[in-house]
Amino acid sequence: MTAIIDYGVGNLFSLKSSLQSIGVPAVVTADPKTIAGSDRMILPGVGAFADAAGKLRDSGLDKVVKQEAAGGKPLLGICLGMQMLLEKSYEYGEHEGLGLIKGAVRPIRDVIPADLKIPHIGWNALGFPKGRPVSPLFQHIKEGDFVYFVHSYYAADCDEAVIATAEYGAPLTAAVQNGNVYGTQFHPEKSGEVGLAILRAFAAL
Repeated sequence: MTAIIDYGVGNLFSLKSSLQSIGVPAVVTADPKTIAGSDRMILPGVGAFADAAGKLRDSGLDKVVKQEAAGGKPLLGICLGMQMLLEKSYEYGEHEGLGLIKGAVRPIRDVIPADLKIPHIGWNALGFPKGRPVSPLFQHIKEGDFVYFVHSYYAADCDEAVIATAEYGAPLTAAVQNGNVYGTQFHPEKSGEVGLAILRAFAAL
């Protein structure tokens, strides 16, 4: 069973519907015992980093997520949920993340040409780092497949963890991995068959 962590932020039920459509049992939950009893966890998120990180800490679920991940349970962060896996964010100040992946969240504006719009929104192709094995998360898809993004900040200073990028005037981090901890900047649940294939791969971990 997959636990979709409910801390008051994220498109939870769309994600649950996507998992159910591929035959993956899932529950939206804020109960630590249910999360502890799950086979894997998904940390969704939309909105501002500071607000979401604050809600996760206030709920006490940050400790649950870190404890379960430390025990080897697969964890997938999606969009803002992925960004919260990193050590810190510089979105409107400096804010502490979960520290499960080395790196920081920084503004896209700092690295892309001035004529490109913010946020980076819409479909974009995935690129895989050269000279590295393809992540198990992408075992059912291929380089160049398109996924759906909506973000104004990106994961930086995390080269060792990058398992996919997307080009938007500069290469932006599209996905990360540190052992059993995975993150996608894009939304698999909004990415059609490619996104479902990624969720299917995660459900098999």
